[in-house]
Parts: sequence; C-alpha cells; structure tokens
Amino acid sequence: MALLKTTYQCLTFTLLVIPSVLFTAYFFAQFPSPPAPTLIHPSLASLGSDSRACAIYPEDFYQGGSYVNLPYGKVRYWLFGPENGKKIVFIHGFSIPAIIWKDVAPVMASRGYRVLLFDLYGRGYSEAPQTTYDASLYTTQLALLMQHIKWDKAYIAGVSMGGAIAAEFTATFPHLVEDKVALICSAGLIDSADLSKTMRFMSSPLVQSLASSSPFRLYLRKLANSTSENPIAELVRIQSAHLPGYNPALASSLRHGPIRGARQAVVELGKSGRGVLLVWGTADNTVPYKYASQFTSLLPTSSLVTIEGGGHDLTLSHPERVSDALLGFFGGK
Repeated sequence: MALLKTTYQCLTFTLLVIPSVLFTAYFFAQFPSPPAPTLIHPSLASLGSDSRACAIYPEDFYQGGSYVNLPYGKVRYWLFGPENGKKIVFIHGFSIPAIIWKDVAPVMASRGYRVLLFDLYGRGYSEAPQTTYDASLYTTQLALLMQHIKWDKAYIAGVSMGGAIAAEFTATFPHLVEDKVALICSAGLIDSADLSKTMRFMSSPLVQSLASSSPFRLYLRKLANSTSENPIAELVRIQSAHLPGYNPALASSLRHGPIRGARQAVVELGKSGRGVLLVWGTADNTVPYKYASQFTSLLPTSSLVTIEGGGHDLTLSHPERVSDALLGFFGGK
C-alpha cells in the first residue's frame, strides 16, 4: 500500500511539476520579439488642400511653416518675426490647434518677437501617435522641436492645457526657459469634479474605442458636413470626425494629464523664481476663475490679469487684452 502511494506521488510530480518547470524554462529562454513600431495616425494634411478644414486652417495659415519628423510622428510648426528678436513659444490647448493664437502671435511678431507656433501631437497638422498623451510626450515634443530649430532658450506662453504643458516643460527643461512664463486660463490643477459629464464620459477607454470606430466616425462626418457660423468649433468637429487619432489623443490627455495632475510642476515653477503672468476670465466655464487663486498661492512671483466677463478662449474673444498683457509682461518694443 505504501509502495502504491509512493508510486502515485511520483506520477503526480511527473505529470504536474516537471511540465511546469519545463514550460517556465522555455518561457524565460525565449528571445523577446522586437517591439512593434508605434502606430502613427494622419493629420489634417491627409484631408487634402480642397477640404473644408484647409479652408478654415490651411497649412500656411502662418508664415514660415515647415515640418519636422520626430520620434512620435511628423510635427507642423511655424517660425516668424525678426530673427534677432526675443524668442517666444506659444503652446495651444486641448482641442484647438495653433489657430487659437491667430490674433495674438502676429501682434507679438510685429512688436519684435521671434515667434514659434506648433501643433501638438494629435491636433491640426501634427500626426497622432497611438500612445499615452501625458506631460512627458508634450514636453519632449517641444524640447526636440527647439533643438531642431536651434533655440537654446525662449519665453513660454501657454493657453488652457498649453499652460499646464508650459509649467511641466519649465520643471522638466528649466535650462530651455527664460525668466518669464505666461499662463492663460491654465489647466493643470483641475479637480475631476469640475470636468463636464461629457468630458468624463468621452475619456472612458471603452467609449473612445467606440468613438474611434469607422461607423461612429462616419456618423460624425455627416454631422461635420454642415458649415457653422463658428469656424473654430467646426474645425474641432472635422478633426473628431476625420482624424482617427484625434479623439484618443483628447481622451488620453484627460486620463493621463496634463489637464490634471500638474500641481508639482506648478510648485516647481513657483520655486524657480521666474516671473509668471496669469490671465483669466471671470466667466470661464472650462477652467473656472477660482483656479486663478490656486495658481497665485503656488506662484509667489506671479501677477494676475483678470478679464471681467471673459470666457475660456480669451485669445479668440479678447485678443487685444491678452496681447497687451503679454507685451507688458515680456516687454515690447
């Protein structure tokens, strides 16, 4: 009986343990497969020069336009203004590409600044990598772009999510940033409760999979075919309907930053001793005015310009006020 029990145990060990050991050894002995290349989705350039998007926001919307191939896709940028002028970078926000600076950046160039504008990954004429859209992606994009155009340092101005990127960029690459930074209705400290239900719903990975599907985008294209009295809003709809990487880029920016989670970068900016200009509208429903006080508490060297009745898109609704504030802060000719 004892012999039978021992034989059974040996058989059990042979059938269960040895195959597991062999499988484990085989698994660890295998040479890993090479990583798959990052999938890169197309930009507005793929829609053609006769598209409605191009009519609203052509590739040559600003002078000095060019492309550069970076590790996560092709990036569109514009460089204009006096070559010997003070260098300034403008960073756009969450959903609207660099067209949002159309009434501000040319004014700065006319006052002697050398201006750099660009489309963030996944927006406008910059391609959309299938990856995580976090602060590291955006700050690295700008750092490589500045290296490409051979800029050692520049002033930085960001609007909405671009403000959060400006803070993150300054914290990550302080040697590339001059002594002044401007944040306009800046994101970065937003509490999840202040995000609209639509934004929270659309940031869900499951919903984004549906929103990025061909049938759903076909439906969006039908909605986007009608022209609008607001061409900027129409441009947002066109990107959502026609660019497969646009909706995932927005959703990832909500989930992974820098819409939220930039507090430490703002704290570091406050410790850096740089001058910081804050511009905010009292009627901002996207990043409510209450966040202006949170920024000022973390930025002891900051000054706040309040625009009564101003909403979120101040560079479009109040470009003169924004331009005057920037010129007064950075210094004009």
